[in-house]
Amino acid sequence: MTGARGTRIRPATGSDSGSIDAVETAAFGHEADHVVPLVHALRSTAAAVLELVAEDDGELVGHVMLSRGWLDAPASLVTVRVLSPLAVVPDRQRQGIGRQLIEHAITTSEEARSPAVFLEGAPGYYATSGFAPAGSRGFQSPSARIPEPAFQVRTLSAYESWMTGALIYPEAFWATDTVGLR
Repeated sequence: MTGARGTRIRPATGSDSGSIDAVETAAFGHEADHVVPLVHALRSTAAAVLELVAEDDGELVGHVMLSRGWLDAPASLVTVRVLSPLAVVPDRQRQGIGRQLIEHAITTSEEARSPAVFLEGAPGYYATSGFAPAGSRGFQSPSARIPEPAFQVRTLSAYESWMTGALIYPEAFWATDTVGLR
């Protein structure tokens, strides 16, 4: 999967771990003290469902992770996906790499018949990838620490209108205190 300026999107491998940590640290700065442990915690559990990297000329320049979350809907518990973290090294931001990573993550979620992908992030950025405020769509944030505009969702083709309610994050988000960082 090749994109902007020859950037290749591929699944992460075990040997990418150190480079992924470097990407997260460069992208998140002081928040990396929480984000890097989140990545490691998600990897060590069944919650992690997808990890992709953006590679350019043998160097990792971006990373995205999808984990399993749940929607506490009135009719039943629904398995959904949580997109976090998304990181691109600062000197490669604003070149479409983050959007490529998002679109690949959405495509795999659609193929897996996930009904929705949730995230915490900048509304202006994620709206261009089809995300919308989750609260206005009948979803409740997993934490009061998440600013309402940052709690977003992109519903997919498997979504049904009865699928509303509270999002439940995997334990790793709570254990690493990464809820509401944005």
